[in-house]
Amino acid sequence: MKFLVFIEQRDGKIRKASLEALSLAARLAGGPVSAVIAGKAIGEAAKELGKFGAAKVYVADRDDLALYSNRGYGGALQAAREKESPDAVLIAATSMGKDLAPRFAAKNDAGVLADVMDLRVEGDRLVGVRPVYSGKARATVEAASGLRVATTRPNVFPAEKNDGAAEPAIEALDLGALEIRARVTGITASGGKELDVTEADVVVSGGRGIKGPEGWPIIRDLVDAMGSGAALGASRAVVDAGWIDHQYQVGQTGKVVSPTLYVACGISGAIQHLAGMGTSKVIVAINKDADAPIFKVATYGVVADLFPFVPELAKAVRAIKSE
Repeated sequence: MKFLVFIEQRDGKIRKASLEALSLAARLAGGPVSAVIAGKAIGEAAKELGKFGAAKVYVADRDDLALYSNRGYGGALQAAREKESPDAVLIAATSMGKDLAPRFAAKNDAGVLADVMDLRVEGDRLVGVRPVYSGKARATVEAASGLRVATTRPNVFPAEKNDGAAEPAIEALDLGALEIRARVTGITASGGKELDVTEADVVVSGGRGIKGPEGWPIIRDLVDAMGSGAALGASRAVVDAGWIDHQYQVGQTGKVVSPTLYVACGISGAIQHLAGMGTSKVIVAINKDADAPIFKVATYGVVADLFPFVPELAKAVRAIKSE
């Protein structure tokens, strides 16, 4: 099966979720695949894609593609599709991917396997597994024949790097005049330099158990102790209460995460929260209520008051890391 992968970048840096999708495509194809990337001054970033399984990269490098627009980035994807004639297109299930994939699929009369957590090729069929009913069940799905489109859940598939791989062939895309009706005029990052929760290997989240916004420092201290791959998360209850910005919210109405380690501090485990973090590889729940639903999905459960426990846990993590 012939794959084309849409690569998402921000400020010229390739998003980890796209590298995961690219590695997955190369693994399913049994060899290098093609990719497409759009943006401004992205030539060097495109060359790096060879290390993750790209043999050919279509590049749309223009001033008017510096920031995302569905017509601009969709135009680049469509142009690459017409040149490459792939059997399947993979797009990371990020905010951008969730906007781009259905538009691209509709334009090409293709089906979408959305937010897949497993993907395999069976003969000439592309079969995926995706969560349904707020993560309570898994559905096996496949797209009809013709072009297939799949969006891959971030942090589920490994990004496999081969430093010895050759640089990919670069082909510039001529998109002509783009009729971009809606433009992103700027991006304000309210989270400063914090790692986005969807790309973190470790997520430490706080819920109502922190008792108020004054409880965040001990949660943030544990995030800092975990290292540069950790990020802060939050339940919907504390976001709705105004204790923290919505960008940190994990759950069905927030962000979906699949980190290696998820630490839930003072979170009861409402179904909408479990839908956003239930695919985490290891879940540690800290709650003084032994009957809290979060313990039903936790790998390790700690029945304790988080205020004395979390600082001690941070100390222990730092001690282990210093050895």
